[in-house]
Amino acid sequence: MFAALLLSFGVIFVAELGDKSQLMAMTFALKYRWWVVISAITVATTIVHLVSVAVGHFLGLSLPTNLIGIVGGIAFLVFGLWTLRGDSLSDDETTKADKVTKSAFFAVASAFFLAELGDKTMLATVTLASDNNWVGVWIGSTVGMVAADALAIVVGAVLGKHLPERLIQYGAATLFFVFGVWLVLEGLYPETSIGVIAAVATFVVGSALTWWRMSVERTRVDAS
Repeated sequence: MFAALLLSFGVIFVAELGDKSQLMAMTFALKYRWWVVISAITVATTIVHLVSVAVGHFLGLSLPTNLIGIVGGIAFLVFGLWTLRGDSLSDDETTKADKVTKSAFFAVASAFFLAELGDKTMLATVTLASDNNWVGVWIGSTVGMVAADALAIVVGAVLGKHLPERLIQYGAATLFFVFGVWLVLEGLYPETSIGVIAAVATFVVGSALTWWRMSVERTRVDAS
């Protein structure tokens, strides 16, 4: 089991470096408290990788990953719109703030759960579980992914302290739209690169709109 744990940790940690999951973790860390994000990722990853080892070790079946990816993409588009709308809660509204924290936890957990179903890390976990101790694979793959995403969360939390609030809002919304477009098109056209191309185009357009919007707001502040 220990050997399977170490192997799974190494494989998944390396696979996560530069993966969209790390970018997602960084994006969520710009908007929500870091401990909410890491807790949600841990819960979602634990469940997804439990499903993975069950598929690999017990069932030997595949999930409808294309459909799941499309659903996950739609969820990210909704998150993007939600981010643009912003939160209207004041700091002293403790009860409402607690509700926001809970909704943020479930939003992040569900987003990661949907995004990871069918992702290469899940497929890698399924493969590892077919030939290794499933408990070791489950623990190692979960810890490996959480560790890799924790690095991105640290970066996101640090950036969040040094960037303007509006820039964070627009930037996070842009990234959510990028992930949404990517997942939807990847699910619709799995054998092509159209998802990546469209995601890059969405990022370029979103960045340009963010720069324009920030310039307008800066001009308005200077004029006043």
